[in-house]
Amino acid sequence: MTDQGELPSPGATRFARVRAALEARQPRAGWRLWVYEFLLFGFKQGWACLFGALMLALLLGTHYFYPDNARLARNDFLTIMAVSIQAGMLAFRLESWEEAKVILAFHITGTIMEQFKTQAGSWNYAEGGVLHIGMVPLYSGFMYAAVGSYIARIWRIFGIHMTHWPPRWQLVTLAAAIYVNFFAHHWLPDIRLLLFAVIALMFWRSRFFFTPFRTERWMPILLGFFLVALFIWFAENIGTFAHAWSYPNQRDGWHMVSPQKLGAWYLLMIISFVMVSLVHRESSEKI
Repeated sequence: MTDQGELPSPGATRFARVRAALEARQPRAGWRLWVYEFLLFGFKQGWACLFGALMLALLLGTHYFYPDNARLARNDFLTIMAVSIQAGMLAFRLESWEEAKVILAFHITGTIMEQFKTQAGSWNYAEGGVLHIGMVPLYSGFMYAAVGSYIARIWRIFGIHMTHWPPRWQLVTLAAAIYVNFFAHHWLPDIRLLLFAVIALMFWRSRFFFTPFRTERWMPILLGFFLVALFIWFAENIGTFAHAWSYPNQRDGWHMVSPQKLGAWYLLMIISFVMVSLVHRESSEKI
């Protein structure tokens, strides 16, 4: 993909060419311009969510229509389709190889967490199939990969850069502490309240800048983290409704995931942004 305002290169993803054509339009000033920018913002957000949206559609579709007596277990079918989606997006240049590397990193870190959390009883997956590690079907890592895919995409699509961004060593230390606490709180005191306080201190002045159309906009980064965490929470409700996984209190019937999970997703957003920022080092260090 290309930066804002540049023409796409011959090897650019297909979206870069569509985006360039849309950004070349000249809507009239006034309310028409605002409407066009809003619609273009929605289109770009939808494209950034493509991987996650396809995964949610796959979960819902198999929940309603996958036969119970199929020879291929639903879990294995989901894994095969997730790999196919990823391969197809690369083959048809709907995604760049750089984004695929970010997704792989999220897949690995997410699968490690899934292994621990399922053994600890935090949540569980339906049994069945052979494409799994322990109690965790291999498609589960793609749910974390969907988060990485979204963040990597918006970074490029909107030309994101930050101001008052903490030094790299602070970011890495914070992300490591959050990740360790996801495991350690089962034996040691849960320090997430302390982590939230540290996050507030580190990022209270931070803003991220993005360009939906031609005018650069900004938002407090703490608010941006929350909005993305909120949408992940919505997606989690869809995933549990489709019985992709279940929390202990959902075993006797589905109900909405507790809003308290927003805190966990907020912390995950910090890890996610740190991982992607290390890939996009130049844009994240623009002060």
